[in-house]
Amino acid sequence: MNKGTVKFFNESKGYGFIVDETSQQEFFVHITGLIDKIRDGDVVTYETKRGTKGVTAVNVKVS
Repeated sequence: MNKGTVKFFNESKGYGFIVDETSQQEFFVHITGLIDKIRDGDVVTYETKRGTKGVTAVNVKVS
């Protein structure tokens, strides 16, 4: 599991970005990849999955 911080999440549009704690890389997150409800600034754990448009965060939960 990776750990990071929610940089931005727009609940009405259903997407946002997570910044990885170690690499500082940003990952796209879609509402379908969430386990818990997230907000800007939350510290989360997540897995990554390669999709057609690049790597996205999935199985995202607040830690």
